[in-house]
Amino acid sequence: MLKRITTKDLRLGMYIQSLEGSWLSHPFWKAGFVLRDAQQLDQLQRSGVAYCCVDEAKSIVLPADGLGPAVAPPTPVAAPPEPPPPAQPSGAKRVSMAGELAQATRVVERSRAAVTSMFSEVRMGQAIQAEQCQPLVQEIADSVQRNPSALISLARLKGRDDYTYMHSVAVCALMVALARQLGLSEEDTRAAGMAGLLHDVGKMAIPLAILNKPGKLTDDEFALMRSHPQRGHDWLLEGKGVPAGALDVCLNHHEKLDGSGYPNGLAAEAISLLARMGAVCDVYDAVTSLRPYKNPWDPAEAISRMARWQGTHFDPAVFRAFVMCVGIYPVGTLVRLQSTRLAVVVGHNPDAPTAPQVKVMYSTKSQMPLPQQLLDLAAPGCTDKIVGREQASDWGFTHLDDFWRDLA
Repeated sequence: MLKRITTKDLRLGMYIQSLEGSWLSHPFWKAGFVLRDAQQLDQLQRSGVAYCCVDEAKSIVLPADGLGPAVAPPTPVAAPPEPPPPAQPSGAKRVSMAGELAQATRVVERSRAAVTSMFSEVRMGQAIQAEQCQPLVQEIADSVQRNPSALISLARLKGRDDYTYMHSVAVCALMVALARQLGLSEEDTRAAGMAGLLHDVGKMAIPLAILNKPGKLTDDEFALMRSHPQRGHDWLLEGKGVPAGALDVCLNHHEKLDGSGYPNGLAAEAISLLARMGAVCDVYDAVTSLRPYKNPWDPAEAISRMARWQGTHFDPAVFRAFVMCVGIYPVGTLVRLQSTRLAVVVGHNPDAPTAPQVKVMYSTKSQMPLPQQLLDLAAPGCTDKIVGREQASDWGFTHLDDFWRDLA
């Protein structure tokens, strides 16, 4: 029986079905668990969350002092009301990059901690319960709904040590954005996000020494690395409530249209739409991220190179939709303007993909920095335009991402 109680009435041993309010407002990455730790109870009662929903049938209410009789469950109350709407409902108005960066930063930090905890539990042999991941997926989806570029760009800035965890967050966000671009329903969009979040769980079966190896893998190490889709699929099959789409993407995100992928060499129509989406999102985040064995590609360079793999690696229609999500010139791209100035892309204009918002910062004529200026290339009356992209290394620029991050 489900009961809505105040967090002040919580006791150790109660099964927390859900916590009211935003996922960002409480200290747990999941719901649907037995409250066993006194420190967690204290954190929750001090978190500001007023109410939670407890499942009495699943509760194992513990003695208050560990010695006496069990503490009686709270007095039953009426069935819980409909859950409150999310902080940002579907169809909400899009906000600017600057307007979403602060919120997206909080989502990224919570997501990093959540996925690290979840994957650590998997590594220790605990089965995944998909329903516990739903609040995390929802917060990521809400941020992407408000502004896709903010969270996607922040998730790209991962370090070598947390690549595996943050890669899952980034692919979740990319899958959500791509699903919406393809016109999938909100239910299917959240399923795509779940699939992105869990697609690399099999890497928890790979020794850290191999995952983080800075040099080339041996043949045996590479064979072990290639086993992660099957290992992840097997783990997810043992989990609870894992949707079919997550199983599919976990197993098949390294398959290629021409049949040269793995683990099963699937080709063409044998690869589902969701797995084709996963392939594009996985590769894009991988090549634009700092890895133990390589430096990242520039986002626009990644789009350019990946475009050459259409029809062999990637579904052309899916890839075109993906480009509309991240932009022909993704956030962080260095571009040359017709005015001979250099600028960094800091935001997209969905209706004008070749005319993003940029921050002008350098003169190629004087070879000198300029006072930074925000410029919307799609704005009425703007006469400047992009004539090409530039390599940051050719100009000695090392911190291009600082130009869009300081918008917050």
